[in-house]
Amino acid sequence: MADFLKLGILISGNGSNLQSIIDNIENGSLKAVIKVVISNNPDAYGITRAKKHGIPFVVFKNGNFKTKEGFDTELVKILKENGVELVILAGFMRIITPVLLKSFYGRIMNIHPALLPSFPGLHGQRQALEYGVKFSGCTVHFVDEGVDTGPIIIQSAVPVLDNDTEETLAARILKEEHKIYPRAIQLFADGRLEVIGRKVRIKE
Repeated sequence: MADFLKLGILISGNGSNLQSIIDNIENGSLKAVIKVVISNNPDAYGITRAKKHGIPFVVFKNGNFKTKEGFDTELVKILKENGVELVILAGFMRIITPVLLKSFYGRIMNIHPALLPSFPGLHGQRQALEYGVKFSGCTVHFVDEGVDTGPIIIQSAVPVLDNDTEETLAARILKEEHKIYPRAIQLFADGRLEVIGRKVRIKE
């Protein structure tokens, strides 16, 4: 698998985007290999997903580290030991520190359940509903020093229906997340993403 992009995936919960990435790797549409899954939640269902597919995993409890920087220092060590080339945040409920950011700058992706720059931070779906927008969606972006402020790679829009709840809108957005996250990773693997200032250009 020398030509396959080496991924490290960070999770905190259900891991449905992790599963989508696994499925795309297994069906051959994503040329990558998951070297390690790291969770800061020992009860995350994503760990079960990793076990089912024979993927190595590590659990870091937040409380085991005195500082966020200490947590991220250990994170970087594990990622580097596994030869990780691209770090994937898949429902990782922690703000990362400059320790991780500097070690993998330009090589950390996140997915957010809103059309950034609208509704960053927590509960993007709820924010969209409360604001009354007619369209919402999801965004894959590179991670920078801000919260959901990094250069945008791919977005997908979904209509917001009059009878939507936070749960129904979230479910519709999640289906799109599962499509665009593996696509963004494959573009990176193909060397087709070029960051120019705030913009990401997808090369032909």
